[in-house]
Amino acid sequence: QVHLQESGGGSVQAGGSLRLSCGVSGSSYPDYCMAWFRQAPGNQREEVATISNSGHTTYADSVKGRFAISQTVTKNTLNLQMNNLKPEDTGIYYCAYALMCGYGYNFWGQGTQVTVSS
Repeated sequence: QVHLQESGGGSVQAGGSLRLSCGVSGSSYPDYCMAWFRQAPGNQREEVATISNSGHTTYADSVKGRFAISQTVTKNTLNLQMNNLKPEDTGIYYCAYALMCGYGYNFWGQGTQVTVSS
């Protein structure tokens, strides 16, 4: 079992920055992947960024060059640095944990709200 808890959301004006964190506790798995997803009102949940246990990262085209996903050395915290935020980045951001990369996400956090005003 893995428990995830997001923090760091808030409201910011366009062009601003926010840093989200996700505390990871419970069991650890050697082939895990983690990700940040977001869901805007009326939209489906979309994958924003992923990171594997080896540190390989991927990004949605809409956030490339603006967002950076990282994890601490101890791998008990997942971060998402968000710069040059745009109103379309508004939504609830969730962290997710996959027991094995490529096989879907097994555990989810409760989400944290990010609101970007123009």
